[in-house]
Order: sequence, then structure tokens, then C-alpha cells
Amino acid sequence: MSVLSALLEASRSGGVEIVDLTTPLQESTPVLQLPEPFANTSGFRLEEISRYDDRGPAWYWNDIHTGEHVGTHLDAPNHWVTGRDGADVSQAPLQTMIAPAAVLDVTAAVAQDPDFLLEVDHVRAFEAEYGPLPDGGWLLLRTGWESRGGSQEEFLNTDDAGPHTPGVSAECARWIAEESPVAGFGVETVGTDAGGAAGFDPPFACHHFLMGAGKWGLTSLRNLGELPPQGAVLVVCPLPIVGGSGSPARVLALVER
Repeated sequence: MSVLSALLEASRSGGVEIVDLTTPLQESTPVLQLPEPFANTSGFRLEEISRYDDRGPAWYWNDIHTGEHVGTHLDAPNHWVTGRDGADVSQAPLQTMIAPAAVLDVTAAVAQDPDFLLEVDHVRAFEAEYGPLPDGGWLLLRTGWESRGGSQEEFLNTDDAGPHTPGVSAECARWIAEESPVAGFGVETVGTDAGGAAGFDPPFACHHFLMGAGKWGLTSLRNLGELPPQGAVLVVCPLPIVGGSGSPARVLALVER
């Protein structure tokens, strides 16, 4: 049996489970909100063209209106000024879009502190228990934040001091970008940076370092709890938007059971 035939047989028999990590796109899908005077992305919206009526008697279809960075989406290096000369989303390397993933679970810490920041020591402790991060693969941060995804207010978790969502410290962001072997970093929150990252040095350090190093980001993931700490294979399918800084993406994981 060929390798691909074996994979198909395993997926049908349950030996390999396909886990959907994607947030469904609808008008209520939470989107990032930047403070004035910065411009914001539009949310997701369907505009009906016809639906079995005089506009088209036998077919139903829609125009879609959405920003590149809405729902589960991929950040390309050219999304940030530090990566402005880097790859756009249409140039995403397939070896990165299908790659192994490590899942680091900090849900207990985030339940106590929504401003929790991942530090390099947390990653080192993970590697000591589960093995090194996958070379050319992904580090996915499980925070439990997906449980807030039904509400824009709960998902952004903003008060007068600003948004309160978990993420990585500036030093950890630099380490992931410049010293770790991974090609990308994924989160359950609305962006790869923590809610308080505007006050970091540099501001929005995850974007600053990750994009500047030519690495990739994934946001608004869900179902990470169904993945093992090591061993899953991530499949990321963005739209190949020429010149685009990112794209909504269908993200799947293959998990051997």
C-alpha cells in the first residue's frame, strides 16, 4: 500500500483523526478593534446575489465581504513593517503550510490571569517534558480562549485600560522568531500578540519579531485541546491572495489515534 493510500485508509478507519481548528466565518465572528486614529478591518458579511428566484432561478450564491485578518487567518511576513519586503500570503511555502505542530497548554494559568504571558522558561519546560519544538513546524499556544468566541466583547475582553488577552512576552516573541526552529506561531486569540502588547518594547513584539524573521502567524484557532502536545500535523489552507498581507484560512490537524 502506498503512503497516500495508507493515510486515506487510516483517516477512514479512525487511525488518523482530522480535527478542524477553524472558527466558522459569520457576521458575529469576532474581529480585532484598533483604537483611534487607526483604521480597522471590516468584519465578515454575505451579500446575496440570487437564491432560486428571478435573479437566478436555479442557483444560490453570494458575494463575500471580509478583511484579510478576520476569523481564523494566516499572517504573512509582509503584514508588519519589519517584514515589509518579505513574502505575501500567496507565497506561503507549502512545506510550512503542512508541517508538524507542538501544542503548549497554559489554560490553567490563563484561567487565573487573562493577561498571562508565555516566557522562554515555559517553552523550555515543555521541551524538557515532551521533546524539542518541531523544526520547520508550528508552536500552538492553547489558552482556553476559544470558549469566549461566541461574543465579541468577551473575546476582546477590553476595559478602560485596554484589552486583556493572553500571549507571549517580548523576550519570548524574540526567542520564537530568532532562536526557535519553528516556522510559525498560532493562538486562539484574535491576534498573535497579547492584549497588552501595545505597551511592550517593542510594541506588538510578536508581530515585530515574527514577521521580521520571515515567520508566519495563525489566529483564532479552536479545538487545540483535541491535539497531543507533540505529533500532530497541521494543514493550513489560506487563499493565495497576490500581494495580500494575510488570508482567512481553513486549518486542520491530522492526529494519529
